[in-house]
Amino acid sequence: MKTSIYNLLKARFLIDDDAIKNWRFIVFLIVLAIIMIANTQRYEQKVFKIAELTSEVKELRSEFVDRRSELMKLRMESTVSEKMVEKEIFPSTVPPVKIKVKKEEEKSFLKKLWQ
Repeated sequence: MKTSIYNLLKARFLIDDDAIKNWRFIVFLIVLAIIMIANTQRYEQKVFKIAELTSEVKELRSEFVDRRSELMKLRMESTVSEKMVEKEIFPSTVPPVKIKVKKEEEKSFLKKLWQ
């Protein structure tokens, strides 16, 4: 028992006759560790990118809501009429009238057009 611990501390398993098997295993562990470290780094980069994109989406969404409310204000009749008064265009005092055309009159009108 004492000799096996002593051999382990002296690293005899790296220079013995069957050391090539041990070296292969050690190299395999090192490559595996490098792959795991690289994978973790890529994962963290993606997490940071997701956080950045999420904050950008929130910012763009709030900007969209602001622009939409601004557009609603600009489309209001009172705002439009104020802008038109500046150009000396006033709203009509006579309300619009809906014109209804009966089908028979429409047909006769079309016939007259084609004649």
